[in-house]
Amino acid sequence: MTQPTPLSVIILAAGKGTRMKSTRAKVLHEVFFEPMLHHVLKTVAPLQPQQSLVVVGHQRDDVTNSIKRFRAETVLQEEQLGTGHAVLCCQQTLSDPAATLLILCGDTPLLRSETLRDMLEYHQTRRSQLTVMTTLLDNPSNYGRIISDADEKVRAIVEEKDADSEQKKIREINAGIYCVQAGFLFNALSRVGTDNAQKEVYLTDIVAIATQNNIAVERYLNPVATDVLGVNSRVELAEAHQELQLRRNRDLMLHGVTLHSPSNTAIAAGVSIGQDTIIEPGVRITGSSRVGQNCLIQAGAILHDCLLGDGVRIAPYSCLTQKEMTSSTSVPPHTRDSVP
Repeated sequence: MTQPTPLSVIILAAGKGTRMKSTRAKVLHEVFFEPMLHHVLKTVAPLQPQQSLVVVGHQRDDVTNSIKRFRAETVLQEEQLGTGHAVLCCQQTLSDPAATLLILCGDTPLLRSETLRDMLEYHQTRRSQLTVMTTLLDNPSNYGRIISDADEKVRAIVEEKDADSEQKKIREINAGIYCVQAGFLFNALSRVGTDNAQKEVYLTDIVAIATQNNIAVERYLNPVATDVLGVNSRVELAEAHQELQLRRNRDLMLHGVTLHSPSNTAIAAGVSIGQDTIIEPGVRITGSSRVGQNCLIQAGAILHDCLLGDGVRIAPYSCLTQKEMTSSTSVPPHTRDSVP
């Protein structure tokens, strides 16, 4: 059996994100208490890539400083000349020219590690040169469409701005996530032009180049469309936050925590909550807080970096920072207590 080639990851994070209406780099906008780029880096970490490259451009110093704690290198894209150009900027930095590359965007905080692992295994099992992640949307506006032939084989990806009226009716969209062999990728990108509405080097054009050279393009159809949706506006930022919050709260409930109103309860990923603790609506718990078993956190309470023993009672609308409470103690309503 052929051994899989080493994995390297390329994360595209150089864009301005004009629809965010912000001077801040899009990938640094926070979703569920941390920048969306951090979510993507945490998602790829369990895959144990030999190298993770983050392509930076707009606000490059801020983005670079933001990810210093991660095992990742930055690659500069001086001018934003398209996704294909961004990937080309990585060619000289890649340590293994024969690697399998996982390419994704830094504005997809809802991606799950298991989804990427499944896609990678599919790519390797099929011994594919190029695998594209797709999904189906009822409203595919703003996404590139998957063009298939009569045998349902992927033939091309057409971007929204270049699509005709019939192509825009296609519901299968490009998720912007690729598994591709490095040798094929850079050979194909060297042949991509800028004959499109944006006058940019599109990464998606490697699909058409593959089919023109009788190289089969595999599709990995993700049935959970929410996972692959990118964040391009403040509205989508809020939707992504809500989705991650609901995932987190569902996990807590499955592990024995009672949440009276999961949709408006915010508990950060780094917080631990003991079994049989009850959390009322409007509670926010962040930082490295630890809450013991059989606690009651009442409506509107805000806790940050707090340590609560078992059986602690926090009355409504209390705001505590770096507060340590021993078991079976309580605070009255509207308590304000923080370490200076």
